[in-house]
Amino acid sequence: MNIRLSNAFDSGTVQRIPAAVRNPDTRLRLILSLLGIVLLVAAVWLASKLLFGGGAKEHAQPAPPVKVAIVGRQDVTVTEHTLGTVVANATVQVTARVTGQLMTASFKEGDIVRAGQVLFQIDPRPYQASLEQARAQLAKDQASLVSAANDEKRYSALLAQGAATQQQVDQAVAAAKGFAATVQSDRAAIDMAALNVGYTTIRSPIDGKTGSIMIQPGNMVTTGGGSNTSPTATTAASATPSSSTSASSGTSANPLVVITQIQPVKVSFSLAQSDLPRIQQRWAQGRLIAAIDLHLPNGQPLQAKVDFVGNEVSNTTGTIELRATYPNTDSKLVPGQLVDMSVDLDTLQRTLVVPHDAVNAGPASSYVWLVDKQSKARIQNVDVLNDDGTTVAVKPIKGRLSPGDKVITDGQLRVVPGGPVAIKSNLAGKGGNQSQAPAGAQ
Repeated sequence: MNIRLSNAFDSGTVQRIPAAVRNPDTRLRLILSLLGIVLLVAAVWLASKLLFGGGAKEHAQPAPPVKVAIVGRQDVTVTEHTLGTVVANATVQVTARVTGQLMTASFKEGDIVRAGQVLFQIDPRPYQASLEQARAQLAKDQASLVSAANDEKRYSALLAQGAATQQQVDQAVAAAKGFAATVQSDRAAIDMAALNVGYTTIRSPIDGKTGSIMIQPGNMVTTGGGSNTSPTATTAASATPSSSTSASSGTSANPLVVITQIQPVKVSFSLAQSDLPRIQQRWAQGRLIAAIDLHLPNGQPLQAKVDFVGNEVSNTTGTIELRATYPNTDSKLVPGQLVDMSVDLDTLQRTLVVPHDAVNAGPASSYVWLVDKQSKARIQNVDVLNDDGTTVAVKPIKGRLSPGDKVITDGQLRVVPGGPVAIKSNLAGKGGNQSQAPAGAQ
């Protein structure tokens, strides 16, 4: 609509503009509304293209690179590995049987000694004196016995003549018997005194290696309990004597020295009770042999025959103890030493084998990734029969696994069932060629 306006400055014609257009805020809101409509239309168009295949084509993901090995078949020895402890056949604490001053030690600490070898000498003079005193007492009582025996004969003769009473005869007989008993006691005292003299020379009860000398010569030694008939040595499977030496007080009840038998030695180790049937079968066949690995440079494991199987399974660890005897003529094993043990328990004949890295742990069972001729991967569940850390003996579970099949040993994380894989001879960061069948596989 045109309206004619006139004023003092302009007498021309003026066109009236709508108020909505003249207002800047209203104009801005209009522009934003139009822009929102355009964006909504564009979004709807893009969504329709994506939903109905009209958008850009998706880029195909490349097949993940993997490293594979070949399934083999071979005999597998079932070997159990564990930790063993070297145990001495006997550990003897040598103690004194008589009290006295220790005069000499006839060996050096750490020497190998033989049974019967002189170790210590205690001052024998007090005991020799006691022996002479006992012998003198015997001679005295023997003389009294002769006199009493003569009196018995005289009174018996006088009784026959009526010159003595029966009471006198009985007293003579009793006196003679009393002196006879005294003589017998004197002889026992002489034997005891002679033993005490012998006890002053202390000898080794076994072949073995000596430890440190606990009581040095010059000190007084005692029997501990005060008895002169205590044993010379106490034999135990293991002994830990006190290391204190009495140099100031002059007396001690500690052992003089500890001798450990080191030739031969035993190695004690334990295996799980699940291995017990195989252990018993191998034991019955006399083929239960243990290998002792000392990890020496270029050294072969030591072989020791198992000659002891425990009579019970530990209810705390679920294991059973075994012991193997080793001659130890080279003194390579020391009691208390920890060693790595391995025992062959069985042989699996012509079983399927794969590398250790090919076996994966699943929720229900272990499994391997198989790669078919089309380079596609699938899962094959397996039962692990033996794993030595390098090669695994397996048995397929409800599936097929044959010698010559390819199994993935590296790169499994990106593999999907039925998906393609790219077999690489050299993975990034790994190096080396494509894995082959385990040693001996056919």
